[in-house]
Amino acid sequence: MGIFLDQRSSMNSNQIGAPNVPLSATPTLFGIIGLQTQNAPNTVIALDGMVGISGDIGDTFTVEIVRGATYNPANVIFTLTGTVSVTGATEVHSFTAQDLLAPPAAETVYTAFISGTTTAVRNGPEVFRGIASTA
Repeated sequence: MGIFLDQRSSMNSNQIGAPNVPLSATPTLFGIIGLQTQNAPNTVIALDGMVGISGDIGDTFTVEIVRGATYNPANVIFTLTGTVSVTGATEVHSFTAQDLLAPPAAETVYTAFISGTTTAVRNGPEVFRGIASTA
Protein backbone atom coordinates (compact mmCIF):
# COMPACT_ATOMS: atom_id res chain seq x y z
CA MET A 1 0.00 0.00 0.00
CA GLY A 2 1.40 3.40 -1.00
CA ILE A 3 1.73 6.37 1.33
CA PHE A 4 0.74 9.86 0.21
CA LEU A 5 3.48 12.44 0.89
CA ASP A 6 2.55 15.72 -0.85
CA GLN A 7 0.58 17.34 -3.66
CA ARG A 8 1.21 20.76 -5.23
CA SER A 9 0.04 22.74 -8.23
CA SER A 10 1.21 25.75 -10.19
CA MET A 11 -1.28 27.65 -12.34
CA ASN A 12 0.02 30.40 -14.58
CA SER A 13 -3.34 31.01 -16.25
CA ASN A 14 -6.70 29.31 -16.01
CA GLN A 15 -8.34 30.97 -18.98
CA ILE A 16 -7.99 30.93 -22.74
CA GLY A 17 -6.50 34.15 -24.10
CA ALA A 18 -3.95 34.66 -21.31
CA PRO A 19 -0.99 35.04 -20.95
CA ASN A 20 -0.65 35.27 -24.79
CA VAL A 21 3.16 34.98 -24.75
CA PRO A 22 5.04 34.16 -27.99
CA LEU A 23 7.10 30.96 -27.94
CA SER A 24 10.83 31.09 -28.58
CA ALA A 25 13.61 28.61 -29.22
CA THR A 26 14.78 29.15 -25.62
CA PRO A 27 12.86 27.07 -23.05
CA THR A 28 10.63 29.35 -20.95
CA LEU A 29 9.34 28.48 -17.47
CA PHE A 30 5.57 28.12 -17.13
CA GLY A 31 5.25 26.06 -13.94
CA ILE A 32 7.23 25.20 -10.81
CA ILE A 33 6.38 23.04 -7.79
CA GLY A 34 8.28 21.74 -4.79
CA LEU A 35 7.15 18.38 -3.45
CA GLN A 36 8.00 17.41 0.11
CA THR A 37 9.32 13.89 -0.22
CA GLN A 38 10.55 13.64 3.38
CA ASN A 39 13.75 11.75 2.47
CA ALA A 40 11.57 8.72 1.70
CA PRO A 41 13.13 5.91 -0.32
CA ASN A 42 11.20 4.54 -3.32
CA THR A 43 9.39 7.84 -3.87
CA VAL A 44 7.18 7.98 -6.95
CA ILE A 45 6.34 11.37 -8.43
CA ALA A 46 3.32 11.72 -10.72
CA LEU A 47 3.29 14.93 -12.78
CA ASP A 48 0.70 16.30 -15.15
CA GLY A 49 -0.46 19.52 -16.68
CA MET A 50 -1.77 21.34 -19.69
CA VAL A 51 -0.85 24.26 -21.88
CA GLY A 52 -2.92 26.15 -24.44
CA ILE A 53 -1.19 26.92 -27.74
CA SER A 54 -2.37 29.05 -30.65
CA GLY A 55 -0.59 29.49 -33.97
CA ASP A 56 -0.45 28.45 -37.60
CA ILE A 57 -0.87 24.90 -38.85
CA GLY A 58 2.46 23.13 -38.53
CA ASP A 59 3.87 25.33 -35.75
CA THR A 60 5.70 23.13 -33.26
CA PHE A 61 6.23 23.31 -29.51
CA THR A 62 8.10 21.29 -26.91
CA VAL A 63 7.20 20.89 -23.22
CA GLU A 64 10.04 19.69 -20.98
CA ILE A 65 9.77 18.69 -17.33
CA VAL A 66 12.98 19.18 -15.38
CA ARG A 67 13.98 17.91 -11.95
CA GLY A 68 15.37 21.08 -10.36
CA ALA A 69 14.59 24.79 -10.18
CA THR A 70 16.43 25.85 -13.36
CA TYR A 71 16.59 24.55 -16.91
CA ASN A 72 19.35 22.04 -17.46
CA PRO A 73 19.07 19.58 -20.38
CA ALA A 74 20.79 16.91 -18.26
CA ASN A 75 17.90 17.03 -15.76
CA VAL A 76 15.01 16.69 -18.24
CA ILE A 77 12.83 13.74 -17.18
CA PHE A 78 10.03 14.17 -19.74
CA THR A 79 9.61 15.73 -23.19
CA LEU A 80 6.44 16.29 -25.23
CA THR A 81 6.65 17.64 -28.76
CA GLY A 82 3.44 18.79 -30.43
CA THR A 83 2.18 20.48 -33.56
CA VAL A 84 -0.57 23.06 -34.05
CA SER A 85 -3.32 21.55 -36.22
CA VAL A 86 -5.77 24.47 -36.54
CA THR A 87 -4.79 28.05 -37.44
CA GLY A 88 -6.01 30.73 -35.05
CA ALA A 89 -7.70 28.46 -32.49
CA THR A 90 -6.41 27.70 -29.02
CA GLU A 91 -5.52 24.03 -28.68
CA VAL A 92 -5.11 22.66 -25.17
CA HIS A 93 -2.40 20.01 -24.92
CA SER A 94 -2.17 17.79 -21.83
CA PHE A 95 0.76 15.78 -20.56
CA THR A 96 1.41 13.14 -17.91
CA ALA A 97 4.81 12.07 -16.63
CA GLN A 98 6.40 10.15 -13.77
CA ASP A 99 9.73 10.39 -12.00
CA LEU A 100 10.40 6.85 -10.82
CA LEU A 101 13.97 7.73 -9.83
CA ALA A 102 13.21 10.64 -7.52
CA PRO A 103 16.10 11.11 -5.10
CA PRO A 104 15.41 10.86 -1.37
CA ALA A 105 15.34 14.51 -0.28
CA ALA A 106 13.37 16.72 2.08
CA GLU A 107 11.89 18.47 -0.97
CA THR A 108 12.25 17.89 -4.70
CA VAL A 109 11.58 20.74 -7.14
CA TYR A 110 10.12 20.19 -10.61
CA THR A 111 9.80 22.80 -13.34
CA ALA A 112 7.86 22.88 -16.61
CA PHE A 113 9.37 24.67 -19.60
CA ILE A 114 8.05 25.32 -23.11
CA SER A 115 9.77 26.31 -26.35
CA GLY A 116 8.77 26.32 -29.99
CA THR A 117 8.06 28.07 -33.24
CA THR A 118 8.08 31.85 -32.85
CA THR A 119 4.74 32.29 -34.65
CA ALA A 120 2.98 30.22 -31.94
CA VAL A 121 1.85 31.68 -28.59
CA ARG A 122 1.08 30.31 -25.14
CA ASN A 123 -2.57 31.17 -24.96
CA GLY A 124 -3.78 29.56 -21.71
CA PRO A 125 -4.74 27.66 -19.75
CA GLU A 126 -1.42 26.69 -18.14
CA VAL A 127 -1.32 24.25 -15.24
CA PHE A 128 1.43 22.05 -13.76
CA ARG A 129 0.90 19.76 -10.79
CA GLY A 130 2.46 16.82 -9.01
CA ILE A 131 1.84 14.17 -6.37
CA ALA A 132 4.52 12.44 -4.31
CA SER A 133 3.98 9.01 -2.75
CA THR A 134 6.04 6.06 -1.61
CA ALA A 135 5.69 2.52 -2.86
